[in-house]
Amino acid sequence: MTNTVSEGCDVLLRCGGIAHVRPLCTTDREALHELVDRSSERSAYLRFFTGDRRAAHAYMDRITSDQYPGHALVAHLKDRLVAVAEYVPLESGRADLAILIDDAVHGHGLGTLLLEHLALNAAEHGIRELVADVLGENRPMLRMLRDLGLDVTHSIDGETLHVSMTAEPTSRLREAIAARDHVAGRASLTRVLAPRSVAVIGASRDERAVGHKVLRNLIDGGFRGPIHPVNPNATEVAGLACQAKVPDGVDLAVVAVPARHVLEVARDCASAGVAGLVVLTSGFAEPGQRDTESQLLRICRTAGIRLIGPNCLGVVNTGVRLNAGFLPHRPVRGRVALMSQPGTVGAALLERLEMSSFVSVGDKADVSGNDLLEYWEDDPGTDVIGLCLESFGNPRKFARIARRVGARKPILLVKSGRSRAGERAVRSHVAATATPDVAVDALTRAAGVIRVDNVHELIDTAKLLAAQPLPAGRRVAIVGDSGEHLAMAANACECHGLIVPELLEAGAAALGNPVDLTAGVGATEIGSAVKALVASPDVDVVLVVCTSPFGDGLDATRQAIAEGAKGADKTVLACVAGHDGLDGHVPGYAFPEQAVKALSHMVRYAEWRRRPIAPAIAPVPLDRGTAREIVRAELEAHPEGCWLSPAVAARLLRCYGVPLAETVEVSGPEPAAAAAASVGLPAVLKAVGPVHKGDIGGVRLGLRTSDEVRQAYHEMSTRIGQELTGAVVQRMLPAGVEITVGGVNYPAFGPLIMVSMGGVTADLPTSHAFQVPPVTDATDMIGELRCAPLLRGYRGSPPVDLNALADQLARIGRLLDDLPQVAELEFNPVLVTPDGATTVDARIRVVACEPPPSPLLRRLR
Repeated sequence: MTNTVSEGCDVLLRCGGIAHVRPLCTTDREALHELVDRSSERSAYLRFFTGDRRAAHAYMDRITSDQYPGHALVAHLKDRLVAVAEYVPLESGRADLAILIDDAVHGHGLGTLLLEHLALNAAEHGIRELVADVLGENRPMLRMLRDLGLDVTHSIDGETLHVSMTAEPTSRLREAIAARDHVAGRASLTRVLAPRSVAVIGASRDERAVGHKVLRNLIDGGFRGPIHPVNPNATEVAGLACQAKVPDGVDLAVVAVPARHVLEVARDCASAGVAGLVVLTSGFAEPGQRDTESQLLRICRTAGIRLIGPNCLGVVNTGVRLNAGFLPHRPVRGRVALMSQPGTVGAALLERLEMSSFVSVGDKADVSGNDLLEYWEDDPGTDVIGLCLESFGNPRKFARIARRVGARKPILLVKSGRSRAGERAVRSHVAATATPDVAVDALTRAAGVIRVDNVHELIDTAKLLAAQPLPAGRRVAIVGDSGEHLAMAANACECHGLIVPELLEAGAAALGNPVDLTAGVGATEIGSAVKALVASPDVDVVLVVCTSPFGDGLDATRQAIAEGAKGADKTVLACVAGHDGLDGHVPGYAFPEQAVKALSHMVRYAEWRRRPIAPAIAPVPLDRGTAREIVRAELEAHPEGCWLSPAVAARLLRCYGVPLAETVEVSGPEPAAAAAASVGLPAVLKAVGPVHKGDIGGVRLGLRTSDEVRQAYHEMSTRIGQELTGAVVQRMLPAGVEITVGGVNYPAFGPLIMVSMGGVTADLPTSHAFQVPPVTDATDMIGELRCAPLLRGYRGSPPVDLNALADQLARIGRLLDDLPQVAELEFNPVLVTPDGATTVDARIRVVACEPPPSPLLRRLR
């Protein structure tokens, strides 16, 4: 059936251009006929197996009719329909695939992208196999199908190949999509961050004006390409001839005009073929102005322009001597790339760090941290990446990109807003603990991102990572001239989990660690001590701590430290007399605690880099179709959302193979007694309704006879009163370790899973471990708990089945990933024994929400 809606998404092409993909609608008929007319005879023949265009036109009439049975997508490039792709369901879970692309856009990757979208949609709707008949001479189509990433087979019938592909996403498809996304993302920013020419729109002769400052920075920075001031009211600015409009073919346009003129300027840039727009103008995030920002973005997307800002400070790339911003500090070339969303931190970053590039994204209407990670991953001038964010545009995509990029280059993140704003109202203990900020921590930790608390910490850590090799371990040798400050450094190391080992031979005036060279020591002795410690096999890091007065002076001491560390393959850093700076390749810090904090981040990142990346666990069997139907039916009956009944929760968990104690719902003493006889004695009776059942007598254990069960129900009903909405009966299980497993789904962020102590200890201060699904290292997650020794066997108790608990975590993570309507769930307790892990009590709340797009779907946010 033809879609009659126009929603869709913008996508990046291999060439860096932007297309708009949406479902086909009946009003596309004329544009489809025009597409057929523009197609070459060969393209029409390869698609329709005939040179008669009347057949092609008749086909376009059929697919835009109300009776069309398939699913079709169209793509627009600069407001022209340039492609159509479709699948038509056949029998037995199969669907026929076809595609036609404008000859002018062949080779841009649009066909592959449309096939990705179709395959993901088909799998979501139960299609298991995609088939296509392709002429043997149509090598581009065959190559596209082969390289897509799905499992492909084919058979030959004369000149035709019958191609068959599995619709279910494969690991190869995931890898191929990520690789294609990376190529497209980098291509879209190349002319923006490394432009050949720049225009400054709003260039002014007033030296106080933003437009003048940008122009001056470009000139003084020595940008090598043409610089075009644009001002219809001037003939010359800063010695350069002015133009009334942006000239054709300019790569980057910096916009510094009043907000009311920005849309007109953007349209001019679109007509001139500008590749990137940096809008410094503010005011678009104000109430009533969001629509203007949306219009600006739409103009840019339609024209294939990448937009930075609005309300930003500009962009810097020291590799091409580009300083296209209005900050007063001239950037110094270095190895750190930085993105800042808050404008207030830009000046501090430019002033205190040597950098390869800097991008201020402001209101972040288009270009985001995810885009910049794709660009900086392959940037030969960048070794370290820093991000200052107020919000994530697509956190799950950020995690995937960051994990890949972080395996090569460290990523530092300052994420502001450690608050609970914007989350769903939560009602369980688990959800109250698993806050959005906790989710950010879990996501960044799993992706290897170094999350720091503030900009100062980012600067400290970035300069260490940019200057020094990663440490091989946590062993730190501390050397200096003041016992008091050395002790402070040693204490800071212990507080951050670093090791200060005893050294048998320090090669200096004192043995042990820290190595105290005593006050007044000369620079030569300090350098010799550093050199000896660097050579020690018992040391991974050397931290030098020197205080004033200096025996040979500040400069000589710094030079001696640098000489002692020269050629070392170990991490060396220094704290010298309260002077914060970088000398040679040894970074300096004002205070020992400052140096140690940066070092601790570096050590943990190095450990993450050394860990093998575990594949995501794919637990089986899964019945996602039934699970979705269960949730749909419950929300249809309860549009406002609800807690699932024990019976419905059990059905849902069975879809994911989660072991659940046999549970029978009862509504009175006699049904309770009968249920106990059915499940087996001794039995457990639990109230349904109150959260804190144990606090109000809502749990009775070890009921040995039906009479005891009957009596327990009477007593429970009397004690709890009207709050008792029913009860459940279970068989008493053998003793084990009680664990809580739970999770929450945030609309913007996605799912988060938690494990902690359970049972009666669930409310006590204890440790929790969190992970963003899919769960790839559940065993390590369990190992983070302070109660982990109880699981491995403690004081004579037998070890429990950790693999069973890990498997359950993976299954619940998959449930949360598949079902965004599951707002929160809490399994307390999960009883873990030597023979397995069984959920005893399961509470699941569902809330209606829009399902998020597939994480594999390539699209601009």
